[in-house]
Amino acid sequence: MCFSAGVSYAAAAVLLPAGAVAIHRAYQRDRKYLPLATLPVLFGLQQLFEGFVWTAGHAGNQSAVETFSLAYMFFSWLAWPVWVPLSTYFIEPCRRRSFYLGFAMFGAMMGALQYVPYFAHKGWLVTRFYDYAISYQGTVLLDFIMPRELSYPLYLFAIIAPLITSSVQNARIFGALIVVVVVTVYAFFSYAYISAFCFGGAVMSTFIIWMVFRETDEKHEQDTVQLPNGSIAPAAN
Repeated sequence: MCFSAGVSYAAAAVLLPAGAVAIHRAYQRDRKYLPLATLPVLFGLQQLFEGFVWTAGHAGNQSAVETFSLAYMFFSWLAWPVWVPLSTYFIEPCRRRSFYLGFAMFGAMMGALQYVPYFAHKGWLVTRFYDYAISYQGTVLLDFIMPRELSYPLYLFAIIAPLITSSVQNARIFGALIVVVVVTVYAFFSYAYISAFCFGGAVMSTFIIWMVFRETDEKHEQDTVQLPNGSIAPAAN
């Protein structure tokens, strides 16, 4: 992320185990939240790879910088615009799910057009190091079709729209937090917007951990009743 390798590694060290706990809770209490609970782990892995980018850059290992940058950008271009809509898909009522599946398909198309050409065109992904930031720049396929002033908003739309249109209030709150990240990044970190946006998303993903515990606890309470002797039994349908 922006700032340093140490910050990236610290973010990964927090998000990976915390996300694993959220996954375990979702698996035990309400499995429709499993994809959403996975997001902090994915953010943690991305921050780990950016730590590797920092370390390789400091060592002057350009080959490793390229490899770890590609791994990092997989999450930026493909994981977020696909996994976020799919996570929303599973927590929505069946009558609304096709709407979110459409978002996931749109995100997959946008992400693949941005990411896959990196493997066919060496030099399209350019990683630049600043004192407290990494900038991932270069050429993307959509540059030949539309200006980035249009392609990037479409990319963000695939991530944010499923959240802010969700029927689950806490998902909408998370979407609003991502909007705050976007505005902050473009106001203060436009020179390293990809790195800053993903780090901001990683920080905000801690809200998902709270959300998973909150939502699954409420579901557990609805599905169980406490008997007079203090034991727990399934609620009557």
